[in-house]
Amino acid sequence: MTGTPRFSAEELQAARDRVVPDVAAGGLSVLLCGINPGLMTAATGHHFARPGNRFWPVLHLSGLTPRQLAPAEQEELLSYGLGITNVVARATARADELSAEEYREGGRILTEKVERLAPRWLAVVGVTAYRTAFGEKKAVVGPQDRTIGTTRIWALPNPSGLNAHWTAASMAEEFARLREAAGLPDLRAV
Repeated sequence: MTGTPRFSAEELQAARDRVVPDVAAGGLSVLLCGINPGLMTAATGHHFARPGNRFWPVLHLSGLTPRQLAPAEQEELLSYGLGITNVVARATARADELSAEEYREGGRILTEKVERLAPRWLAVVGVTAYRTAFGEKKAVVGPQDRTIGTTRIWALPNPSGLNAHWTAASMAEEFARLREAAGLPDLRAV
């Protein structure tokens, strides 16, 4: 596993508003969807790259990956039937810099993407982002009633280190529930 590159404050600010390409393909088992890229993600071009974000450890703890991947290994997800996209494409320092309209527009764009790629599951990593993007004000973490075509939707907890309500272990349990619903094997056992 490679270490996290170091960037100056100026280099990180220069990454503001960049778009990070999706890691996606048609027919995935699960398309994981973050809120939007952070500045470290935009600077590196790798999803969930900020140190302290628990996304990559939780993926492994849940059995979705056979080992903890580094953000630079994100393309390996495709071999496990997984992909990554975002509700809002532009990078910001914090998700609270996004407007409700950006979330709603992101939800429209995401719907089009899901219709085109047809994953079995769309997993929105951040229940608040899901609520805002899809107008589902009372949504809770877990499987949702809404579908996009034949794609089922699951709202997952946000793995940001700022989300103290969820531990890595409790998040991994929720990600594992999704893995089981998607019919994916526990890759830690392989």
